[in-house]
Amino acid sequence: MNITSQMVKELRDKTNAGMMDCKKALTETAGDMEKAIDLLRQKGLAVARKRADRVTSQGVVESYIHAGAKLGVLVEVGCETDFVAKTDDFVAFARDVAMHIAASSPVAVTREEVPAELIEREREIYKAQALESGKPESIVDKIVSGKIDKFMAEICLMEQKFVKNPDLTVQDLLNELIAKMGENISIKRFARFQIGA
Repeated sequence: MNITSQMVKELRDKTNAGMMDCKKALTETAGDMEKAIDLLRQKGLAVARKRADRVTSQGVVESYIHAGAKLGVLVEVGCETDFVAKTDDFVAFARDVAMHIAASSPVAVTREEVPAELIEREREIYKAQALESGKPESIVDKIVSGKIDKFMAEICLMEQKFVKNPDLTVQDLLNELIAKMGENISIKRFARFQIGA
């Protein structure tokens, strides 16, 4: 199949990947746009894994204050070099993450950071609900595990669906930026402040 410049431009607009990467992905997938998008996302994930051990000692602290000044967020996003920290894409990503945190109210960045007592409390609630609904003891643990997994995906920043594009998680968005920038990037921590909460 002949890969046109319009197809490359369309894929580039959808993924923010480089022009040659888009052309190569379209060639490998015989012009199938959806498969090309998936291929580019897989490559982004592979690049992110390769760079995951690198130290992110540079970066930015970005803020978001919601209209009315009753809700605000500070987020620290790290990268390897000061050069990347000053790029428009990096700053825009940090801003988007701060806005996402304001909208989605995550508890922690990753599952490992969720307080154990919160998980245990939810586990007890789910177990009591399953037993009260008459579910057999043999499957209660499976039900509780499934509900805990879903709960964690809802409260962990990296697993949440991105508010501007629910097709992607925050982790997917981060992987795309890592692939584009060519260095490790991490969301280190955040603080969410809300009047009256």
